[in-house]
Amino acid sequence: MNRTGIGLGRPRLSAPAPLLVLTSVISVQTGQALGKRLMETVGGPLGAVGLRLLLAAVMLLVLWRPRQVPRERGSRVLILALGTAIAGMNLVYVAMDHLPLGVAMTIQLTGPQVVALLAARRARDAAWALFAAAGIACFLLPGSSASGSLSPTGLLFAMASAVSMGGYLVLSRRTGARMSGGRPLALAVLWAALLTLPFALADSGTRLAHPSALPLGLAVALLSAALPYSLELTALRRLPVRVVGVLQSLEPVAAALAGLLLLHEQLAPLQWLGIALISAASAGTVTTQPRHQPSPNASGA
Repeated sequence: MNRTGIGLGRPRLSAPAPLLVLTSVISVQTGQALGKRLMETVGGPLGAVGLRLLLAAVMLLVLWRPRQVPRERGSRVLILALGTAIAGMNLVYVAMDHLPLGVAMTIQLTGPQVVALLAARRARDAAWALFAAAGIACFLLPGSSASGSLSPTGLLFAMASAVSMGGYLVLSRRTGARMSGGRPLALAVLWAALLTLPFALADSGTRLAHPSALPLGLAVALLSAALPYSLELTALRRLPVRVVGVLQSLEPVAAALAGLLLLHEQLAPLQWLGIALISAASAGTVTTQPRHQPSPNASGA
């Protein structure tokens, strides 16, 4: 996904640009897999979300150093809306508490596809919508899970995360058009952290102070946010946005493999088929959109 708005200065990396994107994809999903470990450490998904967002906010505030909240009411509303969408995107952690990592992340990644397809006006774009719908159906059909049917609660939260991700895409574009730099995003992530912190404390309480919670939380924030954003920003200077988008369409596959290798989560054949269909829909949506449109993929902290 094209993660706009976050950067770590101007990194000078000499590795091939496609390798930077693939490394970013692997980093994101490794971080999400560690996020499941963080959930176990702090005793709940909301605790993991609150700690992750709080640490991400601190990192971004130190990096961008916003001196004040924008004075214009419209800018303040955009920042609050963007932060709310980021908090909603993190509902995927609640979904991950009920679903395999690959399934939860694949459903979440349909959000940007829906935004792109709603703006499409050509018949061939409907084919990619059908691919995505067929992929979702693979998760809902009987026999889609080796251990029985997938959790309705997990599916609901994954879809809520997808809706929030679609909203984040629209809001991040509007924010970028109105305000420059990473300061608005730093403030938005801070707002997201403040929104989720009460739920984190209610969910995990003193377990947030577990000795391993802070280093694990920092690893999650680094691998799933700071490092991939830096790599992608560097790659985008060398590659067309479409190429980056196609490479990032492998993210659902990377999520499934991270779940398998790091969390020992086995997926049924129908689930792998669903992941393949949604990945194909993502790649197709990116490659066939008009050149004046930005990539439909996006992600937040």
